[in-house]
Amino acid sequence: MEDQTSLLLGIVFSGIGVGYFLYGKRQQHLVSLLCGLLLMGFTYFVSDLWVTLAIGLGAMALPFLLRA
Repeated sequence: MEDQTSLLLGIVFSGIGVGYFLYGKRQQHLVSLLCGLLLMGFTYFVSDLWVTLAIGLGAMALPFLLRA
């Protein structure tokens, strides 16, 4: 069950990461670009479910927190 959840989270976070990457590239926003790269690749190196959720949600929130 955990393998299926990890796979699904990897697909979701990678898809969101592509969006962040493209936005960061077009708008020349470095934080969004780097968070997109992180979201696309970190699931290959992290296998724990809760750590995956923490890193993914943190990387998704970081561009919004640093924008102000």
